Amino acid sequence: MSQILIIYTGGTIGMMSDPQTKVLKPINFDQIMDNVPELEKLNCKIKIHSFDEIIDSSNMNPAIWSQMAGLIESNYDSVDGFVILHGSDTMAFTASALSFMLENLNKPVIFTGSQLPISAVRTDAKENLMTSIEIAKAKKNDLARVPEVCIYFDYKLFRGNRSFKYNSSKFEAFRSPNYPILAESGVHLRFSQNDIRHPKENSELIVHKNLVNEVGVLKLYPGISPKVVEAILKADVRGIVMETFGAGNTTTDQWFIDMIKAAIDSGKVILDISQCKVGTVELGRYDTSRQLKEIGVANGYDMTYESAVTKMMFLLGQNRDPLIVKQLLETDLRGEITVS
Repeated sequence: MSQILIIYTGGTIGMMSDPQTKVLKPINFDQIMDNVPELEKLNCKIKIHSFDEIIDSSNMNPAIWSQMAGLIESNYDSVDGFVILHGSDTMAFTASALSFMLENLNKPVIFTGSQLPISAVRTDAKENLMTSIEIAKAKKNDLARVPEVCIYFDYKLFRGNRSFKYNSSKFEAFRSPNYPILAESGVHLRFSQNDIRHPKENSELIVHKNLVNEVGVLKLYPGISPKVVEAILKADVRGIVMETFGAGNTTTDQWFIDMIKAAIDSGKVILDISQCKVGTVELGRYDTSRQLKEIGVANGYDMTYESAVTKMMFLLGQNRDPLIVKQLLETDLRGEITVS
């Protein structure tokens, strides 16, 4: 019989409305179980680890990601898969971070949550939880069907580092426009086997817990002033995610190019990702990005914002050499980018 570890961090799924104030407050996992008696019908053993302090996902941070990775590491040999209950607001950040931290993963790590509390009459929580467990224990030829860090929401399974939350009011909260869904739930669970990554044979899990949050974000807009750009580029950070226009384009004003070059020359790593949710960065395709490529800006291709930030944190934690960090940012490590 399969064994699944559920890690309960918090989120809307574990909330209940206060009868007087109507404010949502966290409940413990026993109360969640009371609302899902169907869990007893699953053909698996469920272990529970509940965080001592239930966390609103807006308070998520790299230290908690390291704690999650440690829990997975310490339970890795005793269970078949993991389901992590997490608030949806920062779920894509956490799923992206864990994908980089868990190298050679060969068991499912499924993030899920809900848009309505599990106690609500019309909740989406029950289906999300039940199907996440089904996916976590699914095997073929005694191997996990989806040995990846994923997000399951509203009948769809996404690669974690390809996903982002796009809607705060629909059950369909997540999208992954630049990569196909890995599975879809209906009458049957249908897996997109050709789109699922598998680790190298006989590779052992390596857990990386050192993340560096010295990362800044420069989001461009027409008319951005030199003072704003300078403030971000001269901040005490080692890496900067630059959200650019279209296929990776920026202003060609000389002051801007000079500032970017000076930041790179000082040892900072700058990663170019697009503000567009669909498509890829093509450095050098237009004159408005040619100079960025020449001065050493890293190409983020079709990386999500969430993946770009967490990948930068991960790589800065592993390397001091900015050239190595740049090279690895442009390398597909966990299926997070399509390198053209």
